[in-house]
Order: sequence, then C-alpha cells, then structure tokens
Amino acid sequence: MSSNAPPSPTSPRFFVETFGCQMNVHDSTRMEEALLAHGWRAADALEDADLVVFNTCSVREKAEQKLRSEVGRLKPLKARRADLVIAIAGCVAQQEGETLLGRLPHVDLVVGPDNLGELPLLAETIRLGGPPVARTVFDLDAPSFLAATPKLPGRATPVSAYVTTMKGCDERCSYCIVPYTRGPERYRPMREIVEECARLVDAGARELTLLGQTVNSWLPPDEYAALPAADEGSTAQRVRGDASAFAALIRAIAREVPALRRIRYASPHPRHVTPDLIAAHAELDVLARHVHLPVQSGSDRMLKRMIRRYRRDEYLARAAALKAARPGLTLSTDVIVGFPGETEDDFAQTLSLVREAGFVALFGFKFSPRPHTPALKLADDVPEEVKAERLERLFAVVDAQQRAHLSSLVGAEVEVLFEGPSSPNEKEGAVTSLAKIMGRSERNEIVHVEVPAGRDGAALLGELARVRVVRANAHSLAGELDAATAVALPTASNAAARPPGARRLQVLGDRHGHG
Repeated sequence: MSSNAPPSPTSPRFFVETFGCQMNVHDSTRMEEALLAHGWRAADALEDADLVVFNTCSVREKAEQKLRSEVGRLKPLKARRADLVIAIAGCVAQQEGETLLGRLPHVDLVVGPDNLGELPLLAETIRLGGPPVARTVFDLDAPSFLAATPKLPGRATPVSAYVTTMKGCDERCSYCIVPYTRGPERYRPMREIVEECARLVDAGARELTLLGQTVNSWLPPDEYAALPAADEGSTAQRVRGDASAFAALIRAIAREVPALRRIRYASPHPRHVTPDLIAAHAELDVLARHVHLPVQSGSDRMLKRMIRRYRRDEYLARAAALKAARPGLTLSTDVIVGFPGETEDDFAQTLSLVREAGFVALFGFKFSPRPHTPALKLADDVPEEVKAERLERLFAVVDAQQRAHLSSLVGAEVEVLFEGPSSPNEKEGAVTSLAKIMGRSERNEIVHVEVPAGRDGAALLGELARVRVVRANAHSLAGELDAATAVALPTASNAAARPPGARRLQVLGDRHGHG
C-alpha cells in the first residue's frame, strides 16, 4: 500500500492500545499517524480491527503483566479470525524480541521502538500471508525520529501534544531497563524539533511537552558526534558543565513558534538541571510553572545504590533554585520504595525529602526487579508487605500536601488552557454543546469549569482564560469563568453551525505579544 494513500470504506482498520509512560503515548500517536498515512482506518473498538497493536513499556513489571493479560484475551478472537494481525510494540517488544513469538504463538508481529515506522508495511505483508516477524534493530548509525503528521483526514490535533527530542539513555541507573530497551542517547536536530512544533501549533496544538528519557541532557547531534569518549556520566553533562543546550532549544521554540501558549518537558534528570535551564524558567513566560523532577529516594545511601549520581542535598538545592526562579512553581516526582537494602531510616529520609521539597503530586512504585539491570545482583530483601505499607505512607504524605496546595488556591485566579470536555462522554458539537469543560493551569492543576446555561464551551478549547477557583476537589479544582468571558461565549444553538477548524473565541493574547 503506498504512502499517503487515502482510506476507503474497504481499507483495513487498526486499534492501538497503550500501557506505560508519556513516551509510549507519543509513540502510539506516531504509529497511528503512519498507519493513517498508508491508507488504514482507525477502528472504534478492538474487536472491529484488522490490526491490533499493544504498545507498552517494561520499566514497571505491572505494565508488562497487563500486556500479557490483554494479549491472552485475544487468543479466542484470533482463532475465529485467522487474518487478524496482533502486534506488540515498544519496550517489551525490544526486551523480548523473537522470544515473544514463541511464547505467544497467536502474536504475528514484534516491533521495537526504533522500528515503529515500519509497522504499516510489516502489518500489510503479514495480512497478505507473510510469516510472523520480529523487528528490534536500534538505529545507532543513522538515528531517525518519526515526525508528527497533523491534519490527517478524520484526525484532530489535540490541544496538548508531545514532541520527542531524543531517545535512549546514558544514565545507567541500577534499577532501570531503559538503556537496554531504548539504547544509548541519540539526539534529534534542533531544526527538526522546531519545525515539528510549528506544524503542530499550526494544526491547533497550544501546549507542547518535549519528551526524552533524560530530556534535559539533549545536545545538537553535530556537537555530540564531535565529543571525545569518557568513562563516567552522560556525555552531555560531562562536556557542558553549567551550560545547557536544552535551554537553548526551549528558547528557540519560544522564539520561532510565537503562537505556542505553553511548553512543558518530561522527564528531566536532576543532574542536568543547570543554571541555564533555571534561568530559562525565570525568563520565559511560555515555560510552565511546574516541573516533574524524579528523585527516587531521599536517602544518600539508596541514591548511591541506585546509581543516581547526585546526593540528597544537591537535589534539594536544584529544586529550590527552580522554585526561586519562577514564583509559584510546583514540583512533582517519582519515588521507588523497597529498593534492595532500604531500611526504615532510609525510607524516613525519603518522607522528609518529600516534605521539604513540597511535592504537590507523586508517582510511587514498589521496587520490582527488571531483567538486564544491575539491581538484579542485589538481594530483593524488603518484604512485599513492607513495600506496600511504605507506599501507603508515602501516598498519605503527598496526598496531604496536594490537598493543602489545592485548598490554598480557593478564591485565587488561575490561568487555564482548556483541553476538552470534563466528561469523556460529552463530545464537542453535540446538540447541547459542551456544558462542562476542563483544562490545566500553568502549574498543572486540573481545573473543571461549568459553562453558563445556553452557552457553547467548545469555543474555549485551545484557549487560555482566567478562572476563579471556587472549590478544591480531592485531586482537582472547580472554577468559574469571569463574566466578560462567559458573555463572549457563543450560544449553544450556534454550536452545530460552527464549521470545522473555525476560529475559536480569543480570550487571552499569546505571551509573545502577538495576540
């Protein structure tokens, strides 16, 4: 099937299911775009598809277990429909390779992260009678990145979209399988990144999240290629010191894509939070006032065993510098409990760091040994019930901090970028229009807003508006529009008449003076 072939009513259909991190969500979007560009159609349900793709990470054992469960559920469907193509993509595909085909004989295709662009042709070959195949080859000599393809027929560009800046990781944390499943760090050219940002914003995106396994270690590829080899640490940090090419990348995007309303990035490594990056937070209004900065533990002893290459005091100093650079900036983090050798005192140090850093959100995980990682050599000596109890205590601390933070915002005004309906069952363009919409503040709080009766909330999607917070929920905020914004909304009766792609309500000018 030729590239960019338009779909027809007889075109094959695909369904992609994603488990895991933001990078997996990004990769799934790129796979869907590649399939659409090759003439495939998106299926509404898994059972209706001719190709089912499971895309998952293997950083956590739970995601891998869920994948095996979901793939197993398709075995009866495959027995009834021999022409159904079942594919596994992502980090588990890279980790297991051809062994998945032997272990799961109803699976037809295994595709690693660097081979996702081959998915349409590989799937079509199998549909035409080709044998099962595993493609898990790293593109080390000539790195390539699947570019976003917005404005495809029948596919809307989301208000908030992802842009990958790099892939792979050089950190070698002792618990992490990413260097094995994603390979060494490879960096995307600045011009390519900026152009993709511009295309997405032109298609309707207003917030972009820059992605990378250690996103703030990004280097221009030509500079990276000229660097000498060294023995310790990532190449980017060894050579740059306090300078930050990543900060230069953010500045270039802010300068060259003026219609962009907000930039986020995930996930940074604390070692690469340089003075340049901190200065960018102080100087660029387009940078969100929130950073997700993984810490993993508050104990220096555990950080050393994890090979995190920073100390507790270094982490806290950089977190404090980020907060000082942009007043009101909030932090969230990742924490592993029950790492081999973790004592009650080690865990107490983690709790104290969580309090001192003031995290308003946290992803917590019980340690689970992953294949091909150095931590396999350490005895997993923390009992499962102790891990569960520590995780519960960790969540109790951060939940209290989140509740206090959200409560402190009641009565305040926050700037919200509206992303979609509050209810997943409420669709833009319905007869009743959007009666309740949600968005995120620049600090990443989720904000729900009731639209005045008879008004069309869909006009706010993709727009920034000031919202007064009237209530703090368990994990979100409830707010109300100011009177001028509410009155400016079109009536619900006009919602259906608004043509696709029509200019929505302009509430706030962009932050670069072009509004």
